[in-house]
Amino acid sequence: MAKLSPSNLNIAIIHPDLGIGGAERLIVDAAVELASYGHKVHIFTAHHDKNRCFEETIAGTFPVTVYGSFLPRHILYRLHALCAYIRCLFVALCVLFMWPSFDVILADQVSVVIPILKLKRSTKVVFYCHFPDLLLAQHSTYLRRMYRKPIDHVEEITTGMADLILVNGNFTASTFANTFKHLNAEGIQPATLYPAVNVDQFNEPGCFKMNFLSINRFERKKNIALAISAFAMLHSQEGVLKNQDITSASLIVAGGFDKRLKENVEYLEELKDLAEKEGLSKKITFITSCSTAERNALLSECLCVLYTPKDEHFGIVPLEAMAAYKPVIACNSGGPVESIKNGVTGFLCDPTPQDFSLAMTRVIEDPQGAIRMGREARRHVVESFSTKTFGQRLNRYIVDIHRGKED
Repeated sequence: MAKLSPSNLNIAIIHPDLGIGGAERLIVDAAVELASYGHKVHIFTAHHDKNRCFEETIAGTFPVTVYGSFLPRHILYRLHALCAYIRCLFVALCVLFMWPSFDVILADQVSVVIPILKLKRSTKVVFYCHFPDLLLAQHSTYLRRMYRKPIDHVEEITTGMADLILVNGNFTASTFANTFKHLNAEGIQPATLYPAVNVDQFNEPGCFKMNFLSINRFERKKNIALAISAFAMLHSQEGVLKNQDITSASLIVAGGFDKRLKENVEYLEELKDLAEKEGLSKKITFITSCSTAERNALLSECLCVLYTPKDEHFGIVPLEAMAAYKPVIACNSGGPVESIKNGVTGFLCDPTPQDFSLAMTRVIEDPQGAIRMGREARRHVVESFSTKTFGQRLNRYIVDIHRGKED
């Protein structure tokens, strides 16, 4: 059998749950871009809800195959990590035994699949580490620590087995080195591949509403309550702000919502209760799992985007907001420090209602200044974070790792 040229590789992508989120957005972008270079791309996943997914996954550009959707996501709302491992292992075994060899397999989030995928020696495995999972998990009790200990150990060992490790930014790269100390001691260092955004989907808006927009999954770690508290503090200044009546200002809280996840359901109710407590339930709108078109419309109409997670490993929302000509107010830690130019394309703030409210005040008092920042934000994303740039770099990594296999 003749060897495939680097221009038409067979590439598999394995992702746990092909829903709506930053990790999913990156995987979909990876598939789209690799396909545009002539590669045959196939995504494998344990769950794909066609009513809650990115449009590209049902457009037919590349096939999506689901294995293991019958397996549980949790056991009595516990053992989420173990169930995720089992689901992903099932997907990997199906790929191993039911499909011919792929030239390169790109996996992300769950590294336990790597040793199974490497059983086919003709295949190279690339692992994209969005962030070490052991840092995202809770270790708050003795039982949790005992439960997580073998999982955390397996994560480091299996991550190190990949032929190439990619991370989403310099913050994650430094965290990787500090977390996986044995891998770092062995000289295993990941390469950085920034996530990207399709800038062509956004046109410069002709007008805006006096509206702030928060986009994030309804998870407590996303700290969406910060946006509501800051918005309440902003409204407490009615009659104080110069040259601006803020009574018309509103807040939209939109994001990924999965009714199967107990935390999503509980946190949404907590946020609604907070809005009610602050007396702002009529000025705050909650939108769950909006489509890409709906999200783009929300971005077009808002004045500014609030991004509230602290120490977020990267964050795709700031890129999408800036690509849509909107400044971003975000926490001064993690990925936003790499993607946002403070005072130029947005504001980096301490994760407090006071600091966020101050930045919101600056925006609402000078909406024309916000428009200027939005144009600079768009220019910044086009230059550094476009899908074209992302695709070029990813394709280079894939082709190089494949050539290394043949040499």
